[in-house]
Amino acid sequence: MSDKTRCHWVSEANDILKKYHDEEFSVPNFEDDYLFEILVLVNFQTGLSWEIMLRKREAFREAFDGFDVEMISNYDKEKIEELLSNENIIRNRNKINAVINNAQVFIEIQKEHGSFYDYIKTFTNGEIFHERGLTESELSRDMVKDLKKRGMKYLGPVTMYSYLQTVGVINSHEENCFLY
Repeated sequence: MSDKTRCHWVSEANDILKKYHDEEFSVPNFEDDYLFEILVLVNFQTGLSWEIMLRKREAFREAFDGFDVEMISNYDKEKIEELLSNENIIRNRNKINAVINNAQVFIEIQKEHGSFYDYIKTFTNGEIFHERGLTESELSRDMVKDLKKRGMKYLGPVTMYSYLQTVGVINSHEENCFLY
C-alpha cells in the first residue's frame, strides 16, 4: 500500500495509471514533441479509455516513428496500410488519416506561432488553470473551434480538455491528492 493519496480515479492496483498520475497528469510539459505525442494519443483515444492508450503507447511510438511530426505529416498510402495491419495499435483508418492531417496542421501552427505551446498561450496567456470535476470548458471549446477551422480532425471539447489536463495547462488534481 502506498503512503501517497492520489486522485480518486487512480487504483492502487493499477501501476500504469499510478505512474501516469504521478509523473504526467497535469504536470506542465510544453515541449512540442510531447504536445504532438499527446495529440496523437488523444485522437486515437476517442471512444476508448485512456488506460488503453497508455498500455499501447510504446506500440504507437514504434508504429508512428517516435511521434515525429514531420515524418507523420508525409505518410503515404503504403505507410497507412502498414499501420492498418499493425495489431499492436488501434487500427482505424479515419483516425490514422486524422493524425496525418493533424500533423500537417500542427506544423503550420508551429510556423505561424513559433511553437505549438505559443499557439496554446494565445488562449491561456501562459496561465495554468486549476479545475476539477469538469470534462470540458470554455478554453477547450474555444481551442477546438479554432483547431477545426484550421483543419484538425477528431477533436472535440472533451478530448481537448483531456489533452490540456495531460500536458499541464489544466491542473485537475483533487484537494486530497499529494500533487494538489
